[in-house]
Amino acid sequence: MKILDRYVVKNFLIGYAIAFCVLIGLRIIIDLFVNLDEFTERSDLDALAVIKNISIFYCLNSTLYFRDFAGMITVVAAAFSFGKMVRYHELVAVMASGVSLKRVIGPILLLALLLTGLFVIDQEFIIPPLADKLARRHDDIPGQESYNVWFISDSKGSLICSQRFDVKTSTLHNPTILLRRRTDRLGAWEVNGRIDAERAVYNSQTGRWDLIEGRFTEKGSLKGARAIASYSSDIAPKDIPVRQKSEQTTFLSWRQLAVLVAQAEQGKIKDLRQLLSQKHFRVTEPIINLAMLMVCLPILVCRDPKSTKSATMISFAMVGVCFIAIFFCKMMAPETNSFYEIGFWAWLPVFVFLPIAFIKLDSMKT
Repeated sequence: MKILDRYVVKNFLIGYAIAFCVLIGLRIIIDLFVNLDEFTERSDLDALAVIKNISIFYCLNSTLYFRDFAGMITVVAAAFSFGKMVRYHELVAVMASGVSLKRVIGPILLLALLLTGLFVIDQEFIIPPLADKLARRHDDIPGQESYNVWFISDSKGSLICSQRFDVKTSTLHNPTILLRRRTDRLGAWEVNGRIDAERAVYNSQTGRWDLIEGRFTEKGSLKGARAIASYSSDIAPKDIPVRQKSEQTTFLSWRQLAVLVAQAEQGKIKDLRQLLSQKHFRVTEPIINLAMLMVCLPILVCRDPKSTKSATMISFAMVGVCFIAIFFCKMMAPETNSFYEIGFWAWLPVFVFLPIAFIKLDSMKT
């Protein structure tokens, strides 16, 4: 690596660290300001316990904040590094030595590609194992959360319902499980039995729910209810908080989404369009983040210090337009009637901004 490359990389990494701390810190401060009363509403907790709860909550949620701000952080870091070089006329000296500006932005594009890999690792390998913890509310104490469970479908098509799920003991209180089977009609299900119990405790060794006072009632049977000791399901305790709300499926990995999509296509769970949309955007979002940077770099590489502010503002405006376009496409994708249209809306920002990025890079003055 040449001296110039090391210098550009150093400036960019410093800018990246500053942008990361500023944007993530600002996100945490705003959220804490809005929800501080929820952290402190438990009268049985002392100040140290509240601080510990807040620290754990935001340390875990920083993985989500990084996922949401990864593209913006990269652009801000590029603006910081090139702004410094323009201010001290360093780009003029680089060009006077015969080095193309495209050669200068090369290390930043390579670093952006590596940091996009970090974004993918965060989304696919760090967030999914933490999904049940990320789904908790501000006023929940780690390990003491409880949820109402309303008709969660497992891979068999059965619907699980409970008055309360206790996270600490992995226990469903007064659960009801509706057993279903396919009918002759396409996509239709019918209930063929019901399981009721006083409690259902998850057994991690067997992967089954051990039933306390479990009773199975078969539809149409005249024999009445019979005792049942356990129920086998692919729904584990850590899956329940995530499956409670459809928006929390964003915590799942691409592979987990693919499994849910397959189940939704068989009619076992709902929200097929939403799941397909999220599955497509998992692929397109890293590409869009790179495209945003590629659009902004030719604007940021200006030689006149007087135009630095305007170049930065234009770059941020381009990023804003890109974010608005992504938000609009995410809104439209689940509302379409065709699965092909879902893919179209998910890939539309790539088809729009990636060609613009290459055109801008090709036309930049070097």
